[in-house]
Amino acid sequence: MTAVAGLAALALAGCSDDKAAPSGGGELGGTVTVFAAASLTETFTELGKQFEAAHPGVEVVYSFGASSALAEQINQGAPADVFASAAPKNMQQVRDKGEVTVAPVTFVRNRLEIAVPKGNPAHITGLADFGKAEPKIALCAEQVPCGAAAKTVFAAAGVDPKPDTREADVKAVLTKVKLGEVDAALVYRTDVKAAGDQVEGIDFAEAAQAVNDYPVAPLAHAPNATAAAAFVDFVRSDQARAVFAGAGFDAP
Repeated sequence: MTAVAGLAALALAGCSDDKAAPSGGGELGGTVTVFAAASLTETFTELGKQFEAAHPGVEVVYSFGASSALAEQINQGAPADVFASAAPKNMQQVRDKGEVTVAPVTFVRNRLEIAVPKGNPAHITGLADFGKAEPKIALCAEQVPCGAAAKTVFAAAGVDPKPDTREADVKAVLTKVKLGEVDAALVYRTDVKAAGDQVEGIDFAEAAQAVNDYPVAPLAHAPNATAAAAFVDFVRSDQARAVFAGAGFDAP
């Protein structure tokens, strides 16, 4: 499987073959290009391998990134088959442009968690530390789902955050923590879990105030519409739900 972090591999979508039958039976073929939120990187990469194993004629190609950026790329005509967003707002932007003509389905939910470097050298204890001048803090840009969720939880906690950096997506924020470049960050709890022993997570009560719904839909101008529909069905399957649960996502 090829995992793509940006637009470099979008031309591959033109190689798709949509002659096959949908997911219930028959052979699928060609490339299915999936634009997916950065927080889905690990789970969708695993699901892509499983989908390819079930359909040997298919190659799954990903573009992972901030949902807001992916929505803009789709609306500007980037060829893709499926969009999986970390927030309904960005899916709606695509629907408003006519790029999605079927009702998107929420397939998982996620919430924020404080991430700190291993050992928590700055002794971060909660959201209140994000309002102090001393710790180095990383947050997502406010226009992306993890940044919008962060804004909500800070408002709920009555904290005025003092970020030292704002990053384009949640994986970029997590990298700052992994490298020890910041003392704390807000990322999704699934990202903390995926990082293993490279970071530590701290739960906080206000996270319940900003639970993100993740919708998925095939795109109206999908080059490989048949494989797109099959992939969306697979994302909603019991097999996929087991992968999401293992990664720490909540069921919708």
